[in-house]
Amino acid sequence: MATSTQHIHQRIAAIDIGTNSFHMVIASVSEHGIMQIHARDKDMVRLGSSATDMKCLSDDAMDRGLQALSRFAVEARSHHASIRAIATSAVREALNKDEFVRRVYDLTGIHIDVIPGVEEGRLIYVGVTHGLPGRNDRVFVIDIGGGSTETVIGERGEPLSIDSSKIGHLRLTKRFFTTTCVTHDQINACRQLIRGEWATVFQWHLQHGFKRAIGCSGTITAIASMVAAMKQRIPESYNGYTMSRHDVLVVIDRIVNARSVKDRLDIPGMDPKRADVIVAGALILEQAILGFGIQELTVSGYALREGIVFDAVYQQREMDLRHHLTPLRYQSVKHVCELYHVRMEHAEHVKALSVALFDHLAPLHGLGDRERELLEAAALLHDVGYHISADQHHKHSEYIIKNSAMPGFTSTETDLIACIARYHRKSHPKRKHTSFSLLPDEDESVVRQLASMLRIAEGLDRRQQRVVSNIIVSLGDDEISIGLEASNLVPDIELWGAERRKELMEETFGRAIRLYLI
Repeated sequence: MATSTQHIHQRIAAIDIGTNSFHMVIASVSEHGIMQIHARDKDMVRLGSSATDMKCLSDDAMDRGLQALSRFAVEARSHHASIRAIATSAVREALNKDEFVRRVYDLTGIHIDVIPGVEEGRLIYVGVTHGLPGRNDRVFVIDIGGGSTETVIGERGEPLSIDSSKIGHLRLTKRFFTTTCVTHDQINACRQLIRGEWATVFQWHLQHGFKRAIGCSGTITAIASMVAAMKQRIPESYNGYTMSRHDVLVVIDRIVNARSVKDRLDIPGMDPKRADVIVAGALILEQAILGFGIQELTVSGYALREGIVFDAVYQQREMDLRHHLTPLRYQSVKHVCELYHVRMEHAEHVKALSVALFDHLAPLHGLGDRERELLEAAALLHDVGYHISADQHHKHSEYIIKNSAMPGFTSTETDLIACIARYHRKSHPKRKHTSFSLLPDEDESVVRQLASMLRIAEGLDRRQQRVVSNIIVSLGDDEISIGLEASNLVPDIELWGAERRKELMEETFGRAIRLYLI
């Protein structure tokens, strides 16, 4: 995109930690949504190497990843860019992902957000729709990665349906194409698996329909290069390059019939670095073309990493304006509340009381807008567990939140929200609790602080009648005083409810809690 002469905001280094490659783009976005690219970097790390589920990251793969991210960190800081690193399929499936995330942070200072597949698809869509004209059109987007393939249908900047399937070019290569020469049986088996994985996805997406199809990332750009070479018309840029269904299928047929890496290297336009994995990637695209009825495919130069930049910028602008959950996050939380029949009057009131406590206690906790959003989400969701059972509903709430798709939140944030909601009643956070013990030390502190606020706020709406209309908080050296203002009824039950839940806040902030009626 063209450089804007308008005001340029803070630079963001967006890092895409993929199964096959690590990518970084350092960019800024003007007030009118124009992106300026300051630097790019890429390293083919091949972090994931399993044919099925990527259950473990090997030591060698982690070492390669650490080397790449160390270099990225140095470059990002030379540009004075804030870093947002997103990990996808290989990391989210690995049982030892926490070890990798911790090693990266210890060595580079980079905090990795591990995101679910649906959030990956949303960010890809955000990037793609900013890279091409016609953002208001209904479009189908496909991104073929090393471990997974994301498909999205969206319109006017909003995704309508998102799927993330465990069919990636590296994963399928490891499963089907490990021999020197590719066989007919291997190709057919791979095709059958892709069709099986996508059987319901075809139906789901086609219900929405789409005006045009867009593809992004390495596999599709590599095939576009071969299409261009076949037609002997090499474009200056592949962003916006459109290929017909016929031309794509002809190139895929050439790839599939070139049975060895040496034969594939002879195809004009072939990227030598992808010759060993291009068969699997080509078969995924082939089945997408056939199954989704794609007649033309336009290449986008923007994908996940550009989506990370735009999303980070827009989220920060929303937070600066609202100091509350951004619209996307609020809608995600509200959807879960509606799905599990949460009493929204109670949830919204507990949220308001929790946020009031957060703001009053700011001099003690020093937390920011991100943690405030997590508290809001946990307050709205704290009672979702009632859908399973009133008994132990706090534990059921944790389970439901952890296993819900919530676009706009990373997996780490979802886990934190689940933990905070779990501790709105009963036991305090303890190391013997598995989910709490897996949190980094700094996140354990966040959970304790936010859960202590949620516990008292929940107690202050004990009757679920919004009796406590406001709170007045004063901070002393040894005491936190919380005065309760009532609307109509005497808040004696609410006072009792909060008294029963104040111990965690006393432990966390090292001060006695005094509750009184105003």
